[in-house]
Amino acid sequence: MNTTFIKTNPEGKNYRPSRRTVEIVGHELLTQDIVRLTISDEYTAQQGQAGQFVNLYSKNPLQMSPRPFGISEIHGDKVSFIFAVVGRGTAEFRDMSVGDRIDILGPLGKPFDVSKTGRYLLVAGGLGIPPILHAAQKLSQRDDAQVTTMFGYRNEHFADSYVDQYCDDTRSIDNAQGNVIDLLNTWIQENDVKDLKSRAEDIHILTCGPEPMMKAVAAWACEHNIDTQLSLEERMGCGYGTCVVCITPTIHGNQKVCIEGPVFTREELGWK
Repeated sequence: MNTTFIKTNPEGKNYRPSRRTVEIVGHELLTQDIVRLTISDEYTAQQGQAGQFVNLYSKNPLQMSPRPFGISEIHGDKVSFIFAVVGRGTAEFRDMSVGDRIDILGPLGKPFDVSKTGRYLLVAGGLGIPPILHAAQKLSQRDDAQVTTMFGYRNEHFADSYVDQYCDDTRSIDNAQGNVIDLLNTWIQENDVKDLKSRAEDIHILTCGPEPMMKAVAAWACEHNIDTQLSLEERMGCGYGTCVVCITPTIHGNQKVCIEGPVFTREELGWK
């Protein structure tokens, strides 16, 4: 494998490795349009955190920009991604096979903070599910964290079987049944509301998905005074802060989602 590992300067500051070539070791269709792709990459497996992403590069010289994919799971030196086929670039990755090789860069971006104790509500919609799935995997390694996942799907529940193994409580819903706010309301009805407010500091929401969904989750969390981290889904050009395509407004001014995110707190985004 052609891998350049992390370097350290005299002050101890770490730098990510360069673009490198890795092997595809797993490939499966979860639905007609959703793919789970697995690569073998020791560095990403060792360094990748929940909420971070990896850039995958097309072999087509006309496809200049890489595609950013959130890490969904890590097992040993194997790193998995789940993505939808929406254009020529992702169609190329869908058509690749085990044994093929692909160029990557990463892991990139600011991850979720999963260091706190207590109950985590992991809320995701559609293709916002992969980084939340990885957060569930990370939290499952802790004895002082309990995890409830709430996934919203358009139709097919393609990730429930993966997340079940990491959670105390798995809930999902599709468009014909409702949305993730319905799941949150059901969850809170099963808990004493007054008691919940007294325990709010022990409850943490991590969420990723379409912006309207995340704004609704942020508003729900604000109502109940619950700590919330949101992973933004933005179109990225380079993935490491050079092209300035993925700008988002925050209370600190415009920031680059690829390096100052993709994870922000509700307060940083000013979402209430």
